[in-house]
Amino acid sequence: MWTRGVTGIILCLAGLVWILQGTDVLRGSQLMSGHGQYAVLGIVVLAVGAVLLVWADRIRRGRRGGSDS
Repeated sequence: MWTRGVTGIILCLAGLVWILQGTDVLRGSQLMSGHGQYAVLGIVVLAVGAVLLVWADRIRRGRRGGSDS
């Protein structure tokens, strides 16, 4: 469960950086800065990270709810 959460956080942060670099808001990489395909890739990575976070949260809530009953 926690590995999904940690992986989700890392993917969300990486996706955010890629979106910012792809839209040329965050500079620092000659390869990525200002290239729109990295913004699109960042959106995909951010979405995958968000899915992992939601999945980890549902598992956590399910385990907690089951032990209270």
